[in-house]
Amino acid sequence: MSEEKEAFLDRWSRLKQEQAAEKPVAAEEEREDKKEPPVALPPVDQLTAESDFKPFMGAQVDTGTRRTALKKLFTDPHYNIPDPYEPFSGDLTGGEPIPMEMLKTLNHARKLLFDEPEKAAEGAAAHSGSESGAAQPETPDQDLKNAVGKQDA
Repeated sequence: MSEEKEAFLDRWSRLKQEQAAEKPVAAEEEREDKKEPPVALPPVDQLTAESDFKPFMGAQVDTGTRRTALKKLFTDPHYNIPDPYEPFSGDLTGGEPIPMEMLKTLNHARKLLFDEPEKAAEGAAAHSGSESGAAQPETPDQDLKNAVGKQDA
């Protein structure tokens, strides 16, 4: 083992460069062997939903031509029907409005359930403050802070 070994990364880099140099020549030879005559495509303007679109899906067809054919296919009304099982495909903005009687009931329930505990807590705080005799009048700044806190909650 008197020969000096090539470092791993040096060997790897050399082999990658050799491969890259050989690939373009091999790829060009394969393309020349596989060249097929262009497929005769029907005019895109005359396509209908019943037309055969398989020739447009070939690898040798220009991307622009393929897209034009697919656009023509998907303009058919058959493909414009939304999937009824897709949860977000329906229009949910056109529902029936909530009747006024139900809104009144909801507002009444909100007042009973959510406004009363706040009033009870304020009343209890005022009542406990009056018993101690040390109730301090609130300044306008404190009123503003309390109002902001209630809005956030």
